[in-house]
Amino acid sequence: MKINGLEYHVETAGEGEPLLLLHGFTGNGDIWKEVATLLQDEFRCIFVDIIGHGKTAKPDDAGRYAIQKAAADLRAVLEQFGIAQASVLGYSMGGRLALTFAVLYPQMVKKLVLESASPGLKTEAERAARRKQDEQLADRILSEGIEAFVDYWTNIPLFESQKKLAADVREKIRTQRLENDPVGLANSLRGMGTGAQPSWWDCLQKLDFPVLLAAGEGDPKFCRIAEEMKARMPHAKKIIFSHCGHAIHAEDPRKFGTMVKGFLKNC
Repeated sequence: MKINGLEYHVETAGEGEPLLLLHGFTGNGDIWKEVATLLQDEFRCIFVDIIGHGKTAKPDDAGRYAIQKAAADLRAVLEQFGIAQASVLGYSMGGRLALTFAVLYPQMVKKLVLESASPGLKTEAERAARRKQDEQLADRILSEGIEAFVDYWTNIPLFESQKKLAADVREKIRTQRLENDPVGLANSLRGMGTGAQPSWWDCLQKLDFPVLLAAGEGDPKFCRIAEEMKARMPHAKKIIFSHCGHAIHAEDPRKFGTMVKGFLKNC
């Protein structure tokens, strides 16, 4: 699918109201396939490989990855499908993108589900420090290669709880990450990283559609962020998933999918 000059990889499954699903950093649309088995009987699931990931284009210009431009790409995706409004589910980086899309194009969002996501960093000092970290990590990806980076990324504290997953599930996640391209990941960090994006904290109270904030109890940082977001959002509901960390959809896909489905149907 040609979107704003770039080739985007987009798949769909199911019938019903449209649901746009956005993966996290190092992921692709396939991360949602197990969760989608619980959703696609009533929802038309739209899986997008975000710029720099999966089979979507990986341009050399890091500026093309800016989160506002990625959100404009999503708008064009929905428009090509003839969809005026959709619910949106985003995880981690994809959650930041989902929230950006909701802030910029609120008329196109029916309901919003944010899994382990944030509105960005509040101060310019925090963003500058994070940009420096992301630049160093981007350089590391390019210099050491994708396999060395995936080994490092798999073992950061954020994903500690995933070590409890079955060996075949862990290997599936690793294999999917290895399919990424170093340039795409490096430029995603530079253009769409938490330090590069605007802060949306002051926009949260303006969102007037139902929002589900999901976090895992083993991820205290994002539990705190979800609580603070909920306090600022008039129509938000928060769910903390027990025995889960950052990637709830991977650690307990059946429970996560069931909760998302209930929210989308009943709220």
